[in-house]
Amino acid sequence: MGIPRFSPQREVPMSTPSLSSQQPEPAFSQLVRRTIEACHVAKEAAGAAAEGIATGSSPLLNTIREREKELDNIDREIDAGVTEAITRVTDTEARELLACMKFMIGLERIGDLLLSFASSAQAAGGRLDPQDTRDLTQMATLLEKMLSDVGSSFSTRDVKKAIEVLRADAEMDRLRNLIFLRHIENPENQQRQASLQVIFMTQSLERAGDHAKNLAEEVCHFVSGRTVRHVLMTYDKPIEQMFLDWLRQRDDQH
Repeated sequence: MGIPRFSPQREVPMSTPSLSSQQPEPAFSQLVRRTIEACHVAKEAAGAAAEGIATGSSPLLNTIREREKELDNIDREIDAGVTEAITRVTDTEARELLACMKFMIGLERIGDLLLSFASSAQAAGGRLDPQDTRDLTQMATLLEKMLSDVGSSFSTRDVKKAIEVLRADAEMDRLRNLIFLRHIENPENQQRQASLQVIFMTQSLERAGDHAKNLAEEVCHFVSGRTVRHVLMTYDKPIEQMFLDWLRQRDDQH
């Protein structure tokens, strides 16, 4: 820190930025920050799953285990931290801490599902059909985007981002149905490779997508205070209705 300067008219008290910067981060802020970091870890795990299945890289799939362990550690940290801090914060902060706990429950389960996906992918080895590889890669990539949007919506209180996650889940279901059709119903009666592993991988990604959707619903409720159904009704208005609402608001202002 530089030497404090003094005004010739009066003495200026010395500022102490270094002291304030050394003060510990409040428990509430730390818990929220760690929850957002956990979203990033889960997103990275989904990205590793997508690239691992696309390239057949076993070492890349192995990195999911470390990220799953990291999510477990953050889950325990959040659980203990919220239990200790919940009685020393405001009502608004308490609701946010409860949202952090719900987030970590979902993220920890997503980590488990991605680890299961990696195990099935390694068991399948190089026996996957090209179409299965493409669809599974697309599902994992979509999950990565959903988790990215979930983390962003939670950190910025962006309901529109959360709505995007809810809509993306429909595409996850569509891809799951395509894979199940090929391997379970198999209307073309073709020989399929590694069907059991493919079904397990598909279920893992689809269930992980469901958890991501639940996290998006939590953001909608936490930020707006309304149910997801009411939020969707607001954002799913047709263009004509949105224009009429805008005209009505403009008239009310004049």
